[in-house]
Amino acid sequence: MTDATKALSHLNSTQPALSTLGALARNLLRSESAASSRIEGVKISHRRLARASYARAGGRRGDNRAAEVLGNVEAMERAIEIGGRADPFTVADIVDIHRTLLRFTDDREIAGVIRTKQNWIGGNDHHPIGATYVPPPPELVPALLEDLAQFIGRTNIAAVAQAAIVHAQFENIHPFADGNGRTGRALIYTVLRRRQEITEYIPPISLVLASQPKSYVAGLGAYSSGDVSRWCEMFAQATSRATYEAERLAEAIEALQADWIGRLGRPRKDSAARELISALPAQPVIDVPAAQQLTGKSHVAIGNAIHQLQAAGILKSLNERKWGQVWECHELLSLVDRFEKNVSTP
Repeated sequence: MTDATKALSHLNSTQPALSTLGALARNLLRSESAASSRIEGVKISHRRLARASYARAGGRRGDNRAAEVLGNVEAMERAIEIGGRADPFTVADIVDIHRTLLRFTDDREIAGVIRTKQNWIGGNDHHPIGATYVPPPPELVPALLEDLAQFIGRTNIAAVAQAAIVHAQFENIHPFADGNGRTGRALIYTVLRRRQEITEYIPPISLVLASQPKSYVAGLGAYSSGDVSRWCEMFAQATSRATYEAERLAEAIEALQADWIGRLGRPRKDSAARELISALPAQPVIDVPAAQQLTGKSHVAIGNAIHQLQAAGILKSLNERKWGQVWECHELLSLVDRFEKNVSTP
């Protein structure tokens, strides 16, 4: 627990020289959300996720699988936001996170709805015989959630242990018809934010847990059987590794941005090209209006900057329209995909 706490402290004291705080934080958030969805069988590349994010920003829908992961990103953001408040944590906050997770998916009708029927994991759809796990009956769920909310409000237990127990206890309660795993992993960051163990960056703990699915399930099973220490130890180890990998990603993004600056002939720090390089990791699929919003530069300055970045191979055009042209930072997306693949190797 102490090692994991020290690792979190070191990560959140990191000050990248080139990438903005938002750029690194955004990539870590996307990686954590994508990994959390991957554990539930929703696999999607960062390229596809970035394109879907750009489309949603423009008010367009279409990629339902990407919408699920984007919902996870928003739920994670909501969980961290709730964790940053001084108000007491309540069951309504858990419901809020779940609603945010599913509101734009095909399961939107159950978003934020606490179950009133018995559910189970594994087995078949008709009865719980042979199920891997049978959660508490629905009439016990409200009181169990109230108890969990009170536990989240405690400050007299090590924060990493608290986050581990909150996640495992939530999965044991399994209060929703779907989305329990993703909501439970989002609660990890609510706890860590409330306890001020994370401020700028989140360690992609789900990415590490996803790399060892059998151990993850076994750890949750150990908790269910009363072996809390075994689960907390595994969770602390995953947290430590996740923070180390997050720092590696920060270094990789900075190295990539330094390479871009060199390829452009080291433009001035206040130039549109330089500011666009700082902003790209946070939003790797852009158009001119988005680039203007990111940098505050004029339409003409952004047009020239995009032309320079495209000529240097930093941006790649996704369409050939005269109006509404869109560009993608393929090198950054490939870097994050490689990062996730490396972390996903046990």
